[in-house]
Amino acid sequence: MTAQSVKKKKITTQHLKPLKTNLQKESFRIPSWAIYAVLVITALVYARALFNDFATWDDNGYINENPDIRDFSFNGIKKIFSSFYMSNFQPLTMLTYMVEFRLFGLNPFPYHLFSVLLHLINVFLVYKFIEKLSGKKFTSLFVAALFALHPMHVESVAWIAERKDVLYTLFYIAALLVYVNYYHSHKTKDYLLCLFLFLFSLLSKSAAVTLPVVMIAIDLYKRRKINIKMFLEKLPFFALSLLFGIVALFSQEEARSDYSTVYSYIDRIFMLSYTLSYYITQLFAPFHLSAMHYYPFTHGGPLPWFFYVSLPFLLVLVWWTVKKSTLRREKIFGVMFFLIVISIMLQVIAVGAAIVAERYTYVSYIGFFYIAGQWISNIQKQKLKKMALIISALYLLAFSYLTWDRIKVWENCIVLFTDVIKKYPNHPDGYNTRGIFKKNLEDYQGALQDYNKSLQLNPVFNDCLIGRGSVFIEFKDYKAALADLNLSIEIDSTLANAYNNRGMALQGLNDTAAALRDFNKALLLEPEHQGAYNNRSILKAIMGNLQGALTDANKALEISPDESIEYCTRANIRTFMKDYQGAVEDYSKGLQLKPDDNEILFNRGLARLNLNDTAGACEDWHRSLELGDKNAEQMINQHCK
Repeated sequence: MTAQSVKKKKITTQHLKPLKTNLQKESFRIPSWAIYAVLVITALVYARALFNDFATWDDNGYINENPDIRDFSFNGIKKIFSSFYMSNFQPLTMLTYMVEFRLFGLNPFPYHLFSVLLHLINVFLVYKFIEKLSGKKFTSLFVAALFALHPMHVESVAWIAERKDVLYTLFYIAALLVYVNYYHSHKTKDYLLCLFLFLFSLLSKSAAVTLPVVMIAIDLYKRRKINIKMFLEKLPFFALSLLFGIVALFSQEEARSDYSTVYSYIDRIFMLSYTLSYYITQLFAPFHLSAMHYYPFTHGGPLPWFFYVSLPFLLVLVWWTVKKSTLRREKIFGVMFFLIVISIMLQVIAVGAAIVAERYTYVSYIGFFYIAGQWISNIQKQKLKKMALIISALYLLAFSYLTWDRIKVWENCIVLFTDVIKKYPNHPDGYNTRGIFKKNLEDYQGALQDYNKSLQLNPVFNDCLIGRGSVFIEFKDYKAALADLNLSIEIDSTLANAYNNRGMALQGLNDTAAALRDFNKALLLEPEHQGAYNNRSILKAIMGNLQGALTDANKALEISPDESIEYCTRANIRTFMKDYQGAVEDYSKGLQLKPDDNEILFNRGLARLNLNDTAGACEDWHRSLELGDKNAEQMINQHCK
C-alpha cells in the first residue's frame, strides 16, 4: 500500500468527547488550601486520642507485656520478622512499637501521636489518589474528608493495637496512587515502586492481599484494554498475596472460633448478608458503635429479624448498582472496591467472637465515598447541587462530633468495656472481659461483681469460671475457688490455666501433693506456661526442694524475662538458700520493672541486712514505709537508729 492510497480519517468532535463519568468539567473551583483545612480539622478532632491510655485490650500482647519489642538488637528484629503476635504476622508494625518503646518506654502519648500522624498522612494520600483517579478536585476533597472524619474509623486510629490498620493503609493507598501513575506512564520505576509499597503494606497487615484485585478493578474502570499484558504484570502481586495469605492462615489458626459451626448453612447465608448490610447502613448512620459486636445468641432458634431483612436489602442495592445511569460505572467501581477490600474480613471463616468490626471499614469505605463524591460532582442543577453540598456539610459536622465523642470511649480498658456492656447488656463476654481488666488492676471486688454477672448470664462460661476462681484465691476463699475450678475442668479438661489456678487453691488448702499434680498437669498441657513454673517453684520451696524450686524459677524467667514477680520468686528462693547477694540482685531487677512495690523493697532490705549492709537495708525500709508497708516501721525501729 502506498502512502498516497491511505485515506485520512475525518476527526470529529465525537472522537474527542470525554467520558462524562470522570472527566467532565467541574462547575465550581476548590481552593488549593482546602485539603489542608481538612487535615487541620482532623488533627483537632483526633487530638483527644493523644491523652488516652493504653486500652490494654490486645495492647498488652503487642506492647505492654511483649518482651520482644524490648530487645532493640539484630536478634530482636529477627525475632519480630519470624514471629506471630496476637495471631497476626505484622513485622513492620511491630518494628514501630519496638522503636517507640526504645525511645519512650510505656508512655502512651507518643504511641497515640504516631497513629494520629499516620491517619493524617493517609487522608492526604487518599486525596491525591482520588484526584488522580477521578480528575476532580471536589471528589478527591469530599472522599478525603469523609475518610478523615467518619466515626467508624475511630477504632483504627484511637486503638494503639490497631496501628497495623493505619500503617498498612499508608502503603496500600500509596501503592494505588503509584499504580494510577503507572497506568498513564508505563514506566518501570512506577511499577517497581508500586510492588515495593505493596510488600511494605503486607508486612504491616496481611489484609493488604486484596490490592492486586483492586488494581484490576481500576484497569476496568479506566477502560484499559483487556489483554494478556494486563494480567501478566499482576503476577508478582498475586504471588505476594498468595504467600502472605498462606502465612495469615497459619497465624490465625489459634484465633479461629467455632461460631461458624454453631449455625446452619442457611443461617450463615443470612449472617453474611447481615454483615454486608451492617457496614452499608453504618456508612450513613454510624450509631450503636462498640468495640465488640457479638454473634447473636439463638439457642437453636431463628436469627433476629434484621438478619433476614438484610438479604432483600442487598438485592435492592445490587439493582441500584447495575441499573443504567450516568454514574453506572462509578457505582460499579465503588461497590467493587468496597467488596474487594472487605471480602477477607467477612468472617466466612470465623475468627474471634465478633461478627462485625468497625475497623474493617477503614479502607473499604473509600469505594462508597467515591460514588457519593462523583454523584455530587456530576449534578447539573444548581439548586440540587447546593442542597447536596449543604447536606454533605451537615453530615461532616455531625461525623466530626461523633468521632470526637467516640474517641473518649477508648480512654482505657474499663471505659471501653463499660461502653460495650451498655451496648450489649445481655452478653456475658463483656462482663467477663471487664472483670479481667479489673482483676489486673487489683480491683478484685469489682472483678468479682463482673464475673458473677457473666456467670448469671452463662453459668458454664469456662473462661469466667477460671477468672472468678483466681479472684477467690486472692480473697483466700480457697473452697469457693476450688468449686469453680473443678467445674471448669469438668467442662473442659484441656485448659492449662484451670489446672494452674486449681493448684493454687489446693496449695491454699495445704494439699501440697494434689497442688503439685495440678501444676505438673498444667505444664504437660502447656509446656511454656510461665505461671505454672512460678507457682510450682514456690510450692517446691515450701516442700524443701530448693534446687528444684530454683530450676523452675529460672525456667519461668526464661519464658518471661520482664516480669517482676519472677525475679521476686527467685530472690525469695535464693534467700532460703542463703544466697543473699543473688537475692539482692533479683530484687533490684524486680524493682526496675516495678519501682513502687513496697513488698520488694522490704524484702531487699532483709537481704541487705544479711549482707551487713544496714544503711542500704534502712534506705529500702524507709522507702517501703513511705509506700504504706507498716512492717517496715518495726524494722526501722529495730535496726535504723
